[in-house]
Amino acid sequence: MFYFFKIDNYIFPILSLVHFIFLYVLWFKIKEGEISDPQMRNLEYGLYVVSLIYIFKFADTIYILSTYKEFESHQLPATFFPVGISIITLYAFLFGLTLLSFYYRKKHVGAYNIDILNEQIDHWE
Repeated sequence: MFYFFKIDNYIFPILSLVHFIFLYVLWFKIKEGEISDPQMRNLEYGLYVVSLIYIFKFADTIYILSTYKEFESHQLPATFFPVGISIITLYAFLFGLTLLSFYYRKKHVGAYNIDILNEQIDHWE
């Protein structure tokens, strides 16, 4: 059941916004043939933090599944392992897609060259 006042239920949707914005910016840069800019770099830094959260949640889910033997006296549903394994698979897939988006950014948009980025700044604005 989804609880509206539980903050933990809103973490994944907020993190997914960072992904969607980065993917939109990446798509736009590739489509228009533009180079990277500081805003895109900051979004990518945000995705680094999000990736660390995915790794933590991946390890946490593995830990929960590995402590199954401690709760043998409790009645666990039959879907405990299938849902746990699917969550692990999806976290690994999401982390892999994040790394793939970093690769596409570097391949199609280019590296973050600070000298070029500084030349684009108009100091008179």
